[in-house]
Amino acid sequence: MEDHDVVVIGGDIAALTAGLVAARHGRDTLVLVPGVPGDHLANIELIEDFPGFPDGVAGYELCPAVQEQAASAGTQFAMEAAERLAADGADWLIETDAGRYRARAVIIAAGTHPQSLGVPGEERWQGKGLSHCASCDGPLFRGKTVAVVGGGDLALQEALTLAKHVAQVFLIDRHDTFSAQETYQRRILEQPNIGVQRRGVVEAILGDATITGIRLRDDASGETTDVAVDGLFVYVGEDPNTAFADGLLPLDATGRIPTDALMRTALPGVFAAGDVRQGAVGLAAAAAGDGAVAAVAAHRHLLEREQQNTAA
Repeated sequence: MEDHDVVVIGGDIAALTAGLVAARHGRDTLVLVPGVPGDHLANIELIEDFPGFPDGVAGYELCPAVQEQAASAGTQFAMEAAERLAADGADWLIETDAGRYRARAVIIAAGTHPQSLGVPGEERWQGKGLSHCASCDGPLFRGKTVAVVGGGDLALQEALTLAKHVAQVFLIDRHDTFSAQETYQRRILEQPNIGVQRRGVVEAILGDATITGIRLRDDASGETTDVAVDGLFVYVGEDPNTAFADGLLPLDATGRIPTDALMRTALPGVFAAGDVRQGAVGLAAAAAGDGAVAAVAAHRHLLEREQQNTAA
């Protein structure tokens, strides 16, 4: 079993930044990455609200750059998924799908996973016309018609990405107004091959070997219509990856972790950053800031422990 000063659980921009800052403070730091470094941010073709990039930056460029910067500072990485977190005296044990680690401080920055529509048979269509990544799968639908479900930043960003590849994008939001940034809303309305359906609810996915359409209910009138589409991209929300901490840490109704302004949780030596924490705003810049704050707070927590041990 390996021992580390700080173990960061997760691979999103908050986790990568936490690993960078903790290592720069001289801490033996390990980041446990369950998948692709950067999480879903690595799939975004253009991030326009991250400081320092006037023309925007691709997530698949930003995230590897932060990982490389962290590694240069001394951060270690292991491509493993955390499965359990438990107390070990004043320290913490993390069990993964490949091993066990002991940490004097833990930063949970495990990111999120996409919510499903909740319609019957949805899993059947994953990879057969249903996707959560426009930059990955958009080119497969060149010249075709696709539907995008959602009204937040990610849904509108991905609809704009898809519009570069496909003949027609059908953007469906169940609310009267989008929740996305005004900049994205304006671009959606200016894009000639994006049509908008407000108060729309997908009730069923139609098809056989692949998707051929969706059954759409108008939430205002109650009427249903079958709409022919070749692909479906779903961005109706994100659920936090906090199952490994359930029963140990208090979670809010959405499964997120309450913290104070220093990203401290209810447990000493355990911090949370990014989209897993209660009150996260869902912006890459904010998540990176959370990671930096959590790393500094973890460093200060360890300094206090070291001072106490010296005094004793």
